[in-house]
Amino acid sequence: MIDKTKVVTGKVRLSYVYVWQPKFINGVEKYSVSIIVDKDDKDTLEKIDGAVDACIEEGAKKFPDFVTDKSLLKLPLRDGNEIEEDAYKDKYFINASSVIQPQIVDRNLKFILDHDAIYPGVFARVSLKLYPFNKCGSMGVGCGLLNIQKVADGDRLVGIRSTAQEDFTVLEESFLD
Repeated sequence: MIDKTKVVTGKVRLSYVYVWQPKFINGVEKYSVSIIVDKDDKDTLEKIDGAVDACIEEGAKKFPDFVTDKSLLKLPLRDGNEIEEDAYKDKYFINASSVIQPQIVDRNLKFILDHDAIYPGVFARVSLKLYPFNKCGSMGVGCGLLNIQKVADGDRLVGIRSTAQEDFTVLEESFLD
Protein backbone atom coordinates (compact mmCIF):
# COMPACT_ATOMS: atom_id res chain seq x y z
CA MET A 1 0.00 0.00 0.00
CA ILE A 2 1.32 3.43 -0.95
CA ASP A 3 1.59 5.97 1.87
CA LYS A 4 0.08 9.16 0.43
CA THR A 5 1.38 11.22 3.37
CA LYS A 6 5.06 10.40 2.75
CA VAL A 7 7.17 12.65 0.51
CA VAL A 8 10.68 12.25 -0.86
CA THR A 9 11.79 15.64 -2.15
CA GLY A 10 13.85 16.46 -5.17
CA LYS A 11 17.02 18.52 -4.72
CA VAL A 12 16.43 20.99 -1.88
CA ARG A 13 18.63 23.17 0.30
CA LEU A 14 18.90 22.74 4.05
CA SER A 15 18.90 25.52 6.62
CA TYR A 16 18.63 25.63 10.42
CA VAL A 17 20.15 22.16 10.56
CA TYR A 18 19.78 20.33 13.88
CA VAL A 19 20.26 16.73 12.75
CA TRP A 20 23.23 15.74 14.92
CA GLN A 21 22.06 17.21 18.23
CA PRO A 22 18.39 17.80 19.03
CA LYS A 23 17.08 21.16 20.20
CA PHE A 24 14.05 21.93 22.32
CA ILE A 25 10.91 22.60 20.30
CA ASN A 26 7.82 23.30 22.39
CA GLY A 27 9.48 21.66 25.39
CA VAL A 28 10.48 18.47 23.54
CA GLU A 29 13.96 17.59 22.27
CA LYS A 30 13.72 17.17 18.50
CA TYR A 31 15.96 16.90 15.47
CA SER A 32 14.91 19.44 12.87
CA VAL A 33 15.72 21.15 9.61
CA SER A 34 14.26 23.88 7.45
CA ILE A 35 13.95 22.69 3.84
CA ILE A 36 14.16 25.31 1.09
CA VAL A 37 12.34 24.30 -2.11
CA ASP A 38 12.71 26.08 -5.45
CA LYS A 39 9.38 27.41 -6.68
CA ASP A 40 10.05 25.74 -10.05
CA ASP A 41 10.47 22.26 -8.48
CA LYS A 42 6.97 21.26 -9.54
CA ASP A 43 7.49 17.56 -8.77
CA THR A 44 8.37 18.17 -5.09
CA LEU A 45 5.63 20.78 -4.70
CA GLU A 46 3.01 18.44 -6.20
CA LYS A 47 4.12 15.65 -3.84
CA ILE A 48 3.82 17.94 -0.83
CA ASP A 49 0.43 19.24 -1.98
CA GLY A 50 -0.83 15.67 -2.51
CA ALA A 51 0.40 14.64 0.94
CA VAL A 52 -1.31 17.68 2.49
CA ASP A 53 -4.60 16.70 0.76
CA ALA A 54 -4.24 13.13 2.06
CA CYS A 55 -3.61 14.46 5.58
CA ILE A 56 -6.70 16.67 5.42
CA GLU A 57 -8.78 13.61 4.47
CA GLU A 58 -7.15 11.64 7.29
CA GLY A 59 -7.73 14.51 9.73
CA ALA A 60 -11.42 14.69 8.86
CA LYS A 61 -11.76 10.98 9.69
CA LYS A 62 -9.60 11.11 12.82
CA PHE A 63 -10.86 14.33 14.44
CA PRO A 64 -14.63 15.06 14.52
CA ASP A 65 -14.18 18.86 14.31
CA PHE A 66 -11.33 18.90 11.78
CA VAL A 67 -12.01 21.41 9.00
CA THR A 68 -11.14 20.67 5.40
CA ASP A 69 -10.83 24.26 4.18
CA LYS A 70 -7.09 24.81 3.63
CA SER A 71 -7.43 28.52 4.33
CA LEU A 72 -8.42 27.68 7.92
CA LEU A 73 -5.57 25.22 8.56
CA LYS A 74 -1.91 25.61 9.46
CA LEU A 75 -0.06 24.13 6.51
CA PRO A 76 3.61 23.09 6.42
CA LEU A 77 4.67 24.65 3.10
CA ARG A 78 5.26 28.39 3.43
CA ASP A 79 6.40 31.18 1.15
CA GLY A 80 10.02 32.11 1.79
CA ASN A 81 9.26 35.76 1.08
CA GLU A 82 7.49 35.79 4.49
CA ILE A 83 10.89 35.91 6.21
CA GLU A 84 13.79 38.24 5.64
CA GLU A 85 16.59 35.87 4.68
CA ASP A 86 18.21 35.92 1.25
CA ALA A 87 18.35 32.10 0.93
CA TYR A 88 14.54 31.97 1.24
CA LYS A 89 13.77 34.77 -1.23
CA ASP A 90 11.45 33.59 -4.03
CA LYS A 91 11.47 30.02 -2.64
CA TYR A 92 9.15 27.90 -0.52
CA PHE A 93 10.18 26.25 2.73
CA ILE A 94 8.95 23.54 5.02
CA ASN A 95 10.13 22.86 8.56
CA ALA A 96 10.42 19.21 9.57
CA SER A 97 11.25 17.66 12.93
CA SER A 98 11.37 14.33 14.75
CA VAL A 99 12.20 12.96 18.19
CA ILE A 100 14.15 10.24 16.35
CA GLN A 101 17.45 11.17 14.70
CA PRO A 102 17.27 10.92 10.90
CA GLN A 103 19.53 8.59 9.01
CA ILE A 104 21.91 10.62 6.87
CA VAL A 105 23.47 9.12 3.74
CA ASP A 106 25.51 10.24 0.77
CA ARG A 107 24.65 9.83 -2.92
CA ASN A 108 25.80 6.16 -2.75
CA LEU A 109 23.64 5.45 0.33
CA LYS A 110 26.71 5.25 2.61
CA PHE A 111 26.10 6.63 6.09
CA ILE A 112 27.57 10.07 6.73
CA LEU A 113 29.18 10.34 10.15
CA ASP A 114 31.10 13.58 9.64
CA HIS A 115 29.03 16.31 11.30
CA ASP A 116 30.64 18.97 9.09
CA ALA A 117 29.24 17.30 5.96
CA ILE A 118 25.65 18.39 6.69
CA TYR A 119 25.36 22.13 7.28
CA PRO A 120 23.15 25.12 6.46
CA GLY A 121 23.44 25.49 2.69
CA VAL A 122 24.05 21.86 1.71
CA PHE A 123 21.87 20.37 -1.04
CA ALA A 124 19.97 17.19 -0.23
CA ARG A 125 16.93 15.03 -0.76
CA VAL A 126 14.74 14.60 2.32
CA SER A 127 12.08 12.06 3.18
CA LEU A 128 9.14 13.49 5.12
CA LYS A 129 6.02 12.17 6.80
CA LEU A 130 3.14 14.60 6.90
CA TYR A 131 0.38 14.20 9.48
CA PRO A 132 -2.83 15.95 10.55
CA PHE A 133 -3.00 17.58 13.97
CA ASN A 134 -5.76 19.06 16.12
CA LYS A 135 -4.30 20.28 19.38
CA CYS A 136 -5.33 23.06 21.75
CA GLY A 137 -7.59 24.73 19.21
CA SER A 138 -4.97 24.64 16.47
CA MET A 139 -5.40 22.32 13.54
CA GLY A 140 -3.54 21.64 10.36
CA VAL A 141 -0.83 19.48 8.83
CA GLY A 142 2.56 18.95 10.46
CA CYS A 143 5.76 17.61 8.96
CA GLY A 144 7.91 14.84 10.39
CA LEU A 145 11.57 14.44 9.43
CA LEU A 146 12.51 10.92 8.31
CA ASN A 147 15.88 10.76 6.48
CA ILE A 148 18.38 12.88 4.55
CA GLN A 149 20.46 12.10 1.46
CA LYS A 150 23.23 14.58 0.72
CA VAL A 151 23.27 15.51 -2.97
CA ALA A 152 25.93 18.23 -3.21
CA ASP A 153 27.84 20.83 -1.29
CA GLY A 154 26.61 24.41 -1.46
CA ASP A 155 27.68 27.77 -0.18
CA ARG A 156 27.31 27.84 3.59
CA LEU A 157 24.37 29.94 4.68
CA VAL A 158 25.94 32.40 7.03
CA GLY A 159 23.98 34.00 9.79
CA ILE A 160 25.49 35.67 12.83
CA ARG A 161 27.90 32.77 13.35
CA SER A 162 31.63 33.39 13.07
CA THR A 163 34.71 31.25 13.57
CA ALA A 164 37.00 31.50 16.57
CA GLN A 165 39.83 32.47 14.18
CA GLU A 166 37.77 35.44 12.98
CA ASP A 167 36.99 36.59 16.51
CA PHE A 168 40.34 36.20 18.27
CA THR A 169 44.06 36.73 17.79
CA VAL A 170 46.96 34.66 19.07
CA LEU A 171 47.70 35.65 22.65
CA GLU A 172 51.14 36.71 23.74
CA GLU A 173 52.47 35.47 27.07
CA SER A 174 52.28 39.04 28.39
CA PHE A 175 48.46 38.89 28.08
CA LEU A 176 48.35 36.18 30.72
CA ASP A 177 50.11 38.36 33.34
